Amino acid sequence: MTDPDASESALQQAESEEELKERLERELNELLQELRSLIPGAEVLFGFLLAISFTVEFRQLGNVERYVYYATLLFTGLALVLYLAPAAHHRLRFRGGDKDYLLRKANREVILGTVASSLALTGVIFLVSERVFGVTEAVLASVGFFAFTAWRWWSLALLRAYRD
Repeated sequence: MTDPDASESALQQAESEEELKERLERELNELLQELRSLIPGAEVLFGFLLAISFTVEFRQLGNVERYVYYATLLFTGLALVLYLAPAAHHRLRFRGGDKDYLLRKANREVILGTVASSLALTGVIFLVSERVFGVTEAVLASVGFFAFTAWRWWSLALLRAYRD
């Protein structure tokens, strides 16, 4: 004779495992959708930064502009690596039952990728502003831009999380 409580517990456990699998699959799909919007922007910026380094005007950059340009290029490359890392991990661990770990790791990578992207965009704002207006205006524009980005991308979400 079977224990009715044991079979009910086994059924509940099977249902919760299926719910976990469905939740992980949904979260992975959400992550992929987000990456589909982030990756192309970083790729275009990276390509643009590479292309301008081969122009005649690029040779006329001052030391500050060169350092900002190089940091901007590095931050853009870093953002791309971080955005693409979840796909590389998933390919290497495909069918490894690692989705929960993958999602936790990918979440951190995408957040760090947005930090790198914000720094890269800030660098672009500095470079363009410096060329158009001068160093003082470029510093003001880039600091203001970074503050706005931090507020829109992270502060509102963190504030809401704190309130919850």
